[in-house]
Amino acid sequence: MNERHARDVVLVRAIETADQQREILSEDDRSYASRAARELAQWQAAESKSAATQEHFLQQRAEQIIKKLGQRTPAFAAFVRRRPGLHTLVYTLPLLALLLGAGLDRITDPHHADLLSAPLLIIIFWNLAVYLGMLLWLCWPKRRANRWRAAWIQRLGVGRNALPRKLPHAMSSALFAFMGEWTQLSASLNGARLACTIHLSAAAFALGAALSLYARGLLVQYAAGWESTFLSAEQVHGLLNMLFTPAILVFHLPGFTLADVQALHFPQAQAAPNGALWVHLYAATLLLLAVAPRLALAMLAGLRARWLVRRFPLDLDQPYFRKLGEATGQPAGVLRVLPFSFTVDEARSKGLQAVAAGLLGEKARVQLAPAIAYGDELRDALKGVDWNNKEISLTAALFNLAATPERESHGAFLAQLIAAAPRGVAVLVDESGFAARNADAARLAERVELWRQFCLYHGVEATVVNLLQPELRALEQGAGLPLSGAL
Repeated sequence: MNERHARDVVLVRAIETADQQREILSEDDRSYASRAARELAQWQAAESKSAATQEHFLQQRAEQIIKKLGQRTPAFAAFVRRRPGLHTLVYTLPLLALLLGAGLDRITDPHHADLLSAPLLIIIFWNLAVYLGMLLWLCWPKRRANRWRAAWIQRLGVGRNALPRKLPHAMSSALFAFMGEWTQLSASLNGARLACTIHLSAAAFALGAALSLYARGLLVQYAAGWESTFLSAEQVHGLLNMLFTPAILVFHLPGFTLADVQALHFPQAQAAPNGALWVHLYAATLLLLAVAPRLALAMLAGLRARWLVRRFPLDLDQPYFRKLGEATGQPAGVLRVLPFSFTVDEARSKGLQAVAAGLLGEKARVQLAPAIAYGDELRDALKGVDWNNKEISLTAALFNLAATPERESHGAFLAQLIAAAPRGVAVLVDESGFAARNADAARLAERVELWRQFCLYHGVEATVVNLLQPELRALEQGAGLPLSGAL
């Protein structure tokens, strides 16, 4: 699935998930979109002489829904047509960098080829510092983006935070949810695009500076020389020799001696007109140390971005997609439940089946693991769990609301699950036992809030269910559950 189709699918998912009251899309709208998408996907598969896939179905369904909503709400159509800010930045920033680099000689003496040119030295050593920083970054553990970077990634991925006016409240909530989710999903792609743009801009800036040297040299006679309050001729010779040696070796340029450097010191010589050699040395060094490496890095980042555009990493095994996948004959979703200090009887097993049907569709199944007793060794108890089983749509920990959450037991269990599950873990808290013994609504609300705060502390949001009366805590079909790592 490419980026555009993935964006449409994620947008429709955000709308359907937020629209629990069917204010945006009625049940008939959703059913019609599914039927039409199924027929279009089969038609598309027949033309290509292949089997209809879930990706084709989701693409067609999202297209149908977005088209319908665009006809009903022009402001929504404007939001869909809005292009992310990165598309403009990709073209304008490198061009602006080239022009700025070409005008670099305006801040220096246009008749003077300075051996210690501050702007050119800054360009070279800045790029070398960037390469060193990139190597060090590869060795550091990954960290979450700071607020500034996160804000820029969102601007580049979904555009401005401001939504179009005259949108229904439910639609506004859905679009805000979409922007937050798409920011996370497209972070790798937009990061690659941004890296490509920055490297291209750095290369263009250095190239502009080199071209400006030659362009000015066609009309002006450069006079080479140097001056410094603190550096001696020997130190300047050592610095320039270290700086220009790679360019001399690669491009077979003439070298220079200590006597040449001493002769060009301004107090001793009135800047003899021999600047061509130093123009060649600086231009070749810029090309070798700034332009070429930056272009190579830009090409790598561009290839990665292109690959992600064509194969956008959207997890189609999530509950929402599993439920819709029934229309294309996809295997039924499986809800894996790991109870902790909680024995699930037959009546509550039926309640779990109802929860699974609400989340994954009517054909969903429940895989109920043996209950882990209070005080059991967690590593041994979870040793037999296959975390890489692709048939499992969703893994959920199950707690009893009547129990008081403890950091040493319930918290340790959650931490173990979160660390082991690569796709995240949901938390279900059953209120049926507590509600049967306590008719006081205030006490029930207090205990629910206690569990929610406890789970939030451990990095996952709790979902309260009633396994004896599932309709009391009905879950939106296809909406999924909050998973660890999504907070």
